[in-house]
Amino acid sequence: QVQLVESGGGVVQPGGSLRLSCAASRLTFSSYLMGWFRQAPGKEREFVSAISRSGGGTDYTDSVKGRFTISRDNAKNTLYLQMNSLKPEDTAVYYCAADPTSPYGSRTNRGQYLYWGQGTQVTVSS
Repeated sequence: QVQLVESGGGVVQPGGSLRLSCAASRLTFSSYLMGWFRQAPGKEREFVSAISRSGGGTDYTDSVKGRFTISRDNAKNTLYLQMNSLKPEDTAVYYCAADPTSPYGSRTNRGQYLYWGQGTQVTVSS
């Protein structure tokens, strides 16, 4: 089955940076819409960012615009999330997800993503 493995999480101070990666296997990576979601304790899993199959289209939730950058390297079957100017409210478990069928015009719904990684913890604290 498809496997997604996140890495790059950790503990940083406010204003710091992290780069998350998501390595995909057992799938034709370029055929999947890819997204990042996050979930804090006691909160619902929320959309963070998505990128189209070719990498030409990107989208972000308002709270991370200007601070986070999503990218993908289809040759390496890897998705990235560069996170700058981190804030305590960014603290959460971050998940990558893959959607084989939805058009890029639909990209923020949790239910549309068929495959999910196990998550990586990001903690922003002084």
